Amino acid sequence: MPSISVRRLYQDNQHKLQLVWSAGTAGADNRISIDADKPVLALVGHLNFIHPNQVQVLGVAEVEYLEKLGNDKTTPPPAGFQQIFDLNVSLFIVANGLSVPAMLRDYCHTNNVPLLTTKLESPYLMDVLRIYLQRALAVSTIKHGVFLDVFEIGVLITGHSGLGKSELALELISRGHSLIADDAVELHRTGPETLEGRCPPMLRDFLEVRGLGVLNIRHIFGETSIRPNKNLKLIINLVAADDDYMKQLDRLSIRTETESILNVTVRSVTLPVAVGRNLAVLVEAAVRNYILNLRGKNSTKEFLERHQTMLKEDALHHEDSSD
Repeated sequence: MPSISVRRLYQDNQHKLQLVWSAGTAGADNRISIDADKPVLALVGHLNFIHPNQVQVLGVAEVEYLEKLGNDKTTPPPAGFQQIFDLNVSLFIVANGLSVPAMLRDYCHTNNVPLLTTKLESPYLMDVLRIYLQRALAVSTIKHGVFLDVFEIGVLITGHSGLGKSELALELISRGHSLIADDAVELHRTGPETLEGRCPPMLRDFLEVRGLGVLNIRHIFGETSIRPNKNLKLIINLVAADDDYMKQLDRLSIRTETESILNVTVRSVTLPVAVGRNLAVLVEAAVRNYILNLRGKNSTKEFLERHQTMLKEDALHHEDSSD
């Protein structure tokens, strides 16, 4: 089950969210993890007893409520707070630059529950943390291949070793497209139907090409030749092909190929690799065709329909001639 520590959340967002560690530093290694019954977006929210969030955010109303509980002399403290602290909370954040209720600070210090404060307003804080956690806790896998941005479409080029994936990627980059990852592509499911491809930090900017070694694409082609991430939309699988293979291809097939990765269905295209084929042009054409498909255009289907129409017209013409 994917999880991150409160320490990492704090380090990654400290400056952006103006976070200050107020109490409970001993709980820095508390884990924030995905609950199988709840979406990632439900991990962060305002103080909630019915559906407790792992990251409990306190705004104006919540702080006023806790202050009222703390001033309630009829209930001996900390009994008035007990329903809050019985919850499985990994982190408290007091937003809006509000003063931390003394009893909340004491409890977090005693029980090693991290307590952070920020001057930012709670709705903005929660929006940023939800997006951050959605990416940080995404289920992931690693695929072998080259991941590129071609015409703003995330394209994963796969195939057996030796088919020329890196050389193809290099030619596409030289034509103005961008590299995201070579060899090991990290795919993260950031939504029910969304796969985001990223590059492991060790391999960032690099492309290995047989005969040339490891190339720093950013240094050779400039900043625009590299992208940090992109949603995967199309898989192009290279396969070795000889004359017999090419003859057996169904040129008018309208069957759509797909591949399932982390339970997300991705469109795929099989591209035969043979002598004399310009693979870079073919990849660009495949991507353009995919974009047309998204707009409801299917070239093969249109051709077959036009062919059927002409056959019918010819048949009618022959009938008229026979009469």
